[in-house]
Amino acid sequence: MKSRFSISFIRFTTAVGFVVAVALSAQANNPKDVQKLLETGACAGCNLEQADLTGAHLIGADLRNANLKGAILVQANLEGADLTGANLIDADLSQALATNASFEQANLTNANLSSIKLYNAQMAGATLTNVNLADAEVYGSGISIGGN
Repeated sequence: MKSRFSISFIRFTTAVGFVVAVALSAQANNPKDVQKLLETGACAGCNLEQADLTGAHLIGADLRNANLKGAILVQANLEGADLTGANLIDADLSQALATNASFEQANLTNANLSSIKLYNAQMAGATLTNVNLADAEVYGSGISIGGN
């Protein structure tokens, strides 16, 4: 006869395992591309749609033409990252650090850039429709923040 403790423990570990499996499968449409990015820092043209890259250290990452639609890059370090031509529609880059990053020709429609630190970033040709720049720090990037 199993004790109450061991039955409760088995139920708990089974529930935790299920939650972890669901969370891992929801991290991105292509987990192999997420793994490649995190291991190599290079993932040009990768499918990172809806990837959860919260707090990721992506310094100097090659993300040219990557699909980051709906990706979560909250508090990510994107210093010197190349996001030229990237799809960042609906992406959350709140509180990210993007010093010297390139967003040239990137699509940032509906992106959350609140509290981002965007210093000396290249923004030529970027689509910035309906972008949230609340409390953003933007210097030397060719973007004007104004209004009330």
